[in-house]
Amino acid sequence: VQLQASGGGLVQAGGSLRLSCAASGETLNRYNLGWFRQTPGSEREWVARVRWSSGFATYADSVQGRFAISRDHAKNTVYLQMDNLKPEDTALYYCAASHRSVFSVVAENYVSWGQGTLVTVSS
Repeated sequence: VQLQASGGGLVQAGGSLRLSCAASGETLNRYNLGWFRQTPGSEREWVARVRWSSGFATYADSVQGRFAISRDHAKNTVYLQMDNLKPEDTALYYCAASHRSVFSVVAENYVSWGQGTLVTVSS
């Protein structure tokens, strides 16, 4: 499956953005989806994950209550709604797919990655 992330941009602290991750090549029914983020010099950090089949989602403590995953089966797309953004949310955000049997927070367990979309939150 090929993934393409979009929706990043520059926003002031307290603002919102919605990231999109569109899949092509095959349906996402065989996968679970995750969002990760990375800043220069840092490890890739898990942000959120969702079971494509059920919609069950979990979030990192740092974004719990501010970020929400949703999915559109018809568009084969997953979204990450980010509200009340903080400067520390500034990063390159990636979506990734893992096989359906894998529901992980570990980047190495994901088999397909989008290209990343940059989110910059100004104070």
